Amino acid sequence: MTSDNVTEVETAEPSEAGPAQSVDDRLIDELVGRARAEGLQLTGEGGLLQQLTKRLLESALEGEITDRLGYAKHDPAGKNGGNSRNGTRTKTVLTDVGPVEITVPRDRGGSFEPRIVKKRQKRLSGVDEMVISLAAKGLTTGEVQAHLAEVYGADVSRQTISTITDKVLEGMAEWQNRPLDAVYPVVFIDAIHVKVRDGAVANRPVCVALAVTTEERRDILGLWAGDGGEGAKHWMHILTEIKNRGVNDVLMLVCDGLKGLPDAVEAVWPRTVVQTCVVHLLRNSFRYAARQDWDKIARVLKPVCTAATEEAALERFAEFADAWGRKYPAIVRLWENAWEEFTPFLRFDTEIRRIVCTTNAIESVNARIRRAVKARGHFPNEQAALKCVYMAIMSLDPTGKGQARWTMRWKTALNAFDITFDGRLSAARQ
Repeated sequence: MTSDNVTEVETAEPSEAGPAQSVDDRLIDELVGRARAEGLQLTGEGGLLQQLTKRLLESALEGEITDRLGYAKHDPAGKNGGNSRNGTRTKTVLTDVGPVEITVPRDRGGSFEPRIVKKRQKRLSGVDEMVISLAAKGLTTGEVQAHLAEVYGADVSRQTISTITDKVLEGMAEWQNRPLDAVYPVVFIDAIHVKVRDGAVANRPVCVALAVTTEERRDILGLWAGDGGEGAKHWMHILTEIKNRGVNDVLMLVCDGLKGLPDAVEAVWPRTVVQTCVVHLLRNSFRYAARQDWDKIARVLKPVCTAATEEAALERFAEFADAWGRKYPAIVRLWENAWEEFTPFLRFDTEIRRIVCTTNAIESVNARIRRAVKARGHFPNEQAALKCVYMAIMSLDPTGKGQARWTMRWKTALNAFDITFDGRLSAARQ
């Protein structure tokens, strides 16, 4: 199939006998039929899709310069009319169907600025979106490079891929500073660790704040990198930033015993209840015990976590301390130090307890982040780490079905929240 064949079919006039859609279908069928009859592959280098892409781009560029100069190609009106066509130049652009070599028209005045394929542009936008999507799913730069070479036959350097993914930084800055809701029923805060090379490779925490909105939806408020020494000052900075973005009230903040966080919450939102994640408290307990004792310890601690009142929980904990305190005093100290942040959920009904006693809501997000982080090993700087985490977050729940599950899970609990917290949610909804 020759290029002339493609041009002939592309410019065929619609038949008057039927609607335009029928003509389009016939044209497509004819194109594919000719390609198969003449042994031309549909995809790949030199295939039908590449030829069509080339012709469509060149046709669009020709239309742009015609609009710019005010006369069509070969039109006598262009002679001695000031600025005029000045031949073409060739360039190769990477498209969704692979590399395509196109001819770009030029003008003598040098004022023609193409829009569909801009000057110095080497890739169409769909390619950038594809690269960012692959990176967000956890593929390393090398893996993205190999994918483009294998599927599209395109030789794209690692630096180019990195440059493409750097485009998300502007969106990340806008997302990180966007206005937030005035009230959130629950905010979950957790920290994941990434490896950053700063002289030597070291673990750096990245704090993730995830909120449940009054409309029973999930909202990730932001990301913050730390230096590994989180304390009240670090958390005060993060919470103050969240407050300055419009959050005036948080009913409950759930965390994993992060040092200094309760004091910072008290200073920023005095009415907020700080709740330690009970599941994490149990897991941390097992770190101080022999593996063969884990089941026994769990059975004795379960009545503490399911007690009807704080007084009953204290009695059950005293029984645990009598039974295991001598063998594992570190577990007893762990629970005593966390007691003030452990007990709040005991004052609430089962609907609230079931939802807030764990950080499972944020753990699913962290699992996606960890997959993306693990694939890369370590990062050259904090910005590269935050870019990776941000892209992983943006790739969450592309179908929107996850938000629907959230709504079903939280609706009953938020009704209980409104009653327990004296109508602070109802006031926010008005």
